[in-house]
Amino acid sequence: MRDDARSLVCPDCGATYDAGPDEPWRCTCGSPLEFDWTPDPPAEPNIDSREGLWAFRDLLPVAPRVTFDEQWTPLADAPAWSADFKLDYTHPSGSFKDRGATATLSRAAELGVERVVEDSSGNAGAAVAQYAARAGVDADIYVPADAKPSKLRAIEAAGATPVRVEGSRQDVTDACVAAVEDGDAWYASHAWNPAFFAGTSTFAFELAAQRDWDIPDAIVLPLGHGTLFLGAYRGFSLLRDAGWTAGIPRLLGVQAAGVSPIADALHGPRGGANDVADGIQIEQPVRGAEIRRAIEATGGDAIAVTSEETDAALDRLHARGFYVEPTSAAGPAGLRRYRDRGVLDEGDDVVVPLTGSGLKA
Repeated sequence: MRDDARSLVCPDCGATYDAGPDEPWRCTCGSPLEFDWTPDPPAEPNIDSREGLWAFRDLLPVAPRVTFDEQWTPLADAPAWSADFKLDYTHPSGSFKDRGATATLSRAAELGVERVVEDSSGNAGAAVAQYAARAGVDADIYVPADAKPSKLRAIEAAGATPVRVEGSRQDVTDACVAAVEDGDAWYASHAWNPAFFAGTSTFAFELAAQRDWDIPDAIVLPLGHGTLFLGAYRGFSLLRDAGWTAGIPRLLGVQAAGVSPIADALHGPRGGANDVADGIQIEQPVRGAEIRRAIEATGGDAIAVTSEETDAALDRLHARGFYVEPTSAAGPAGLRRYRDRGVLDEGDDVVVPLTGSGLKA
């Protein structure tokens, strides 16, 4: 383990924990942990885009020890939607989860971890498996018993072991947590591990840099555990505090109808269901309170979309050449609903991330 590895702190009770392969994955009080570290960015940005995602290493609490030289994902004009799409499905494993995986496995390598575990409906598991292979560490990925074969193949191809669990998505997490507590594995969780959120904050850094540090009015993005939602909030908050940008965009989340705890808390249950956007069917987001604070702080919102709305948005995306998986269509489906509700106008400057490749559907 490196002597300069960052220690961890609980933002709720203030408890601190030394860095190491045996560090806890959550505080004894039950809260997620964060790095005991405050970034110190320069007064003005000096970013070399040729360094890709890790051009922002000075804003991150980990160094690039496990990377595929991830480049900035395209920011594409989407005039049919009166928006821009950020094509995060072009990452090495085919989803935005690579942002978190490169940071998380870099942290694991920093600590000398030999085996990691993760629970996932597919994309996070595939990303962690791929980066674990890059790091040369073993990985067990806990997945729903009905996980898509394409994602299972990606996990197995990287040499990781998929562990199929019957029941709900929460049952998958419970089984993974039990394995962590009973064994000697390090929890590379996209919901709990602070390194993952450090990685997804690069979405904000990258987007701002691509726009010459001018922020959009709003970002509409899928919302399950909040991995990308909170990464965007943390990243834009850091840029604002550093004086690199003038503020933070409104963050507008999109959940799956029937499994939409944040949207239900704000607006009441919508009714209907959405078994198409399987990647965001999270009943109990680990960082739900932080998601709600981010919504309030940015004047944001959260709504739910149905299977029918998601399918229609997916067909429209495919017809325009954006070959994404179904969960990625939740963002554009939500964009339409936000406009129909008057939350967004056609003239608003909006960015929508497209999060997963259709090759993995």
